[in-house]
Amino acid sequence: MIRINLLTVERKVKKTASATVPFYVGQQMTALCALVLVASVGVCAWWFFSLQQQSAQLDLEIQNAQQETTRLHSIITQVQQFEQRKAQLQQRVALIEQLRRDQKGPVHMLDQISRSLPPMLWLTDLRQGASADEVLIDGRCTTLTGLSDFVANLEGSGYFRRSVEIVSSRVETLATPPGELISFSLKAMFQAPGAPAMPAPIPAAARR
Repeated sequence: MIRINLLTVERKVKKTASATVPFYVGQQMTALCALVLVASVGVCAWWFFSLQQQSAQLDLEIQNAQQETTRLHSIITQVQQFEQRKAQLQQRVALIEQLRRDQKGPVHMLDQISRSLPPMLWLTDLRQGASADEVLIDGRCTTLTGLSDFVANLEGSGYFRRSVEIVSSRVETLATPPGELISFSLKAMFQAPGAPAMPAPIPAAARR
């Protein structure tokens, strides 16, 4: 009679099964680790690529900002040059206007002095005094009445402040033809028409 030991076979099967299970779990762990590694590499690659894109975008924005700064600097320089040119032109215009006013003053002054001359009175010298508005007039006349009329005409013209001062007057005797001439010196202050009149000086007797 033949006997078969089934227990030994069952033990071998159990040992084989128990040896196969750890090997299958190890494969799963290896695959899981590989998957995690691949995912990590993918995430790092994506993050690196994103940083590169952001860096490129920032470089582009910096370049555009530098170009815009250069353009604005050029515009600011042009505006400053324009403002300087404008100020120079304004100064020139003001100077031209001032010269025109200054030119009109002497013309009006000479015209009014000529209009104020009475008969038998003539001028020998006309010059500027200590200030720009002061006028010194030297002349001669045949009568004191003519000198008085000349002073009154200057004061009444509106181009000279009151009062026109008679600095000096003296009588000169002529031999041929016989007669007398009055030499005089006047001091007057020229003013534009419509300017406020200066108060007349107070006589010394009144101040006392």
